[in-house]
Amino acid sequence: MSQRGGEEALSFVSAGLSTAALSLARGFASGGTLWCWAPGSTSHAQHVAVEFVHPVIVGTRALPAVAVADSAVTTMRTMARSGDALLVLSVAGGGDAAVADILRRAQAWGLTTMWMGVGVRPATSDADHLLWLSEDVLARHDGRLVLGYHLLWELTHVCFEHPGLLRHEPAGDGVCITCSDEGRLAEVVEVRGPDEATARTACGIETVSTMMVGEVEPGDLLLVHAGTAITVVEP
Repeated sequence: MSQRGGEEALSFVSAGLSTAALSLARGFASGGTLWCWAPGSTSHAQHVAVEFVHPVIVGTRALPAVAVADSAVTTMRTMARSGDALLVLSVAGGGDAAVADILRRAQAWGLTTMWMGVGVRPATSDADHLLWLSEDVLARHDGRLVLGYHLLWELTHVCFEHPGLLRHEPAGDGVCITCSDEGRLAEVVEVRGPDEATARTACGIETVSTMMVGEVEPGDLLLVHAGTAITVVEP
């Protein structure tokens, strides 16, 4: 790799890759699974999954990872569990609507989300960790994306060498001082009546009141506060 490529790789780490690796290691330590999705380039998702499931360094543990192909939302809605992680890999950059949709839904499913890519950096993102390598669109061809997720794998294993790092930090405040309930994303599972539905949140399946938002359908995303849907989240 050229000197310029090496410098960008170091910049990539300082931009948040180490923080993402720590979050991922904590998820694995708690029994979580890594879901890998690369829209339009399934080989990248398969490559990442293989790295974690079949480690090449003697003594490192095999970690559960799954490559998701088509119908990512349908697959993960039924199989992903709260505490898992989602890694989305993009080689084209930009604000792909499908990526934005699954990152938002992953919040309701209780997943930690990482979006890694090259090309034009997204202006906004719902990912917990946005790991963007370069705004140079040629970067998608020179191997730096592959280097990026190899570094994610290696740094995750570095975290396992320091068990004290694997303890989850206490949750921050960020709650309503009146009812101690934050606004949370929820995905409608079943409509149970004109003013009630069951919905999936990061805490599991809950019954929520839909009186304030009117008619909803399975798959709709809601913002829930104190057991009540206060708005329907538009795509």
